[in-house]
Amino acid sequence: MPVKNRFAELLPEITAWRRDLHENPEILFETHRTSAVVAEKLQGFGCDEVVTGIGRTGVVGVIRGKSSGSGKVIGLRADMDALPIHEQTGLDYASKTDGAMHACGHDGHTAMLLGAAKYLAETRNFDGTVVVIFQPAEEGGGGGKEMCDDGMMDRFGIQEVYGMHNWPGRPVGTFAIRPGAFFAATDQFDIIIEGKGGHAAKPQQTVDSTLVAAHVVTALQSIASRNADPVDQIVVSVTSIESSSKAFNVIAQRVALKGTVRTMSTEMRDLAETRLKAICEGVAASFGATADVTYYRGYPCMVNHDDQTAFAADVAKSVSGACEEAPLVMGGEDFAFMLEERPGAYILVGNGDTASVHHPEYNFNDEAIPAGCSWWAEIVEQRMPAG
Repeated sequence: MPVKNRFAELLPEITAWRRDLHENPEILFETHRTSAVVAEKLQGFGCDEVVTGIGRTGVVGVIRGKSSGSGKVIGLRADMDALPIHEQTGLDYASKTDGAMHACGHDGHTAMLLGAAKYLAETRNFDGTVVVIFQPAEEGGGGGKEMCDDGMMDRFGIQEVYGMHNWPGRPVGTFAIRPGAFFAATDQFDIIIEGKGGHAAKPQQTVDSTLVAAHVVTALQSIASRNADPVDQIVVSVTSIESSSKAFNVIAQRVALKGTVRTMSTEMRDLAETRLKAICEGVAASFGATADVTYYRGYPCMVNHDDQTAFAADVAKSVSGACEEAPLVMGGEDFAFMLEERPGAYILVGNGDTASVHHPEYNFNDEAIPAGCSWWAEIVEQRMPAG
């Protein structure tokens, strides 16, 4: 029976799993119920091993094929965590947890990988081993790094690893991918401008930290416009400005700024950090103030490996008939940590004409489930064909 037909038959069951997960979202590493549900299902499918507690609350299942002569081991990864957003979908299976919501479709990713795991555990029509990876804390917690730091890749002998994300705006069940740099490195910064506060009617007796902060915000845009090569991708955004003064007639002693830097290469990342610090300190000094800059390196740039990307695209074509080249994405993705440890690829599957991810009205499109499950199953059966 063709894989796609198999998952069409399983669609009601997988949809029910997905909607249960949607109704019970958990944030970051607090995926205790989700992880327990995943582990219970993997055990029920007859996985050869089910291991919990990797990367704190991550779950790994091992499925061995009818033969293992090839010695190949492939990892398939889905993220499980939700976002701290209050849901506004009005769905009958909307979040029952106030202030938490599956606004990025990780409920769909988890359900699709569970569906693929059930199929693979039943059929085992491959020569090698599949490791299904259910990861917590993709949304800013670095759960992918935690699982790698726990020795997951070596412990389970993973040789290649593949991931997937739903993509609103793409036709349902269609795919897009690109080789090389795909998702951006996501860094953060805190800037504290220290001036000399005083009465707003006597600015000459102060060093106006608000004025300094305004000049800093403007000057930071020169990193992209005048320091970076125009063909390189870089975003520098100040996203928060907070003054120590709450009064209309007081010039603040201190102003705090926060923001993010997005880059697609190590060179741009290094340049941005160096220039950001130099600009802040230089602008502040020119006004007689000081700038204390703290730069936090977050997720690295996610880089797809050429061979695995070409293979993943061919699999996508076998599932849906086509696979387009995806655009660069300035958002971050901590699957990057797994791709730093092993070759692999990350693909986008269409979610249709829905609200964007991280929006309170977003919902994963269950019609994408057969395509997503099929892609994961075909990755295994085509990369490790049964003899």
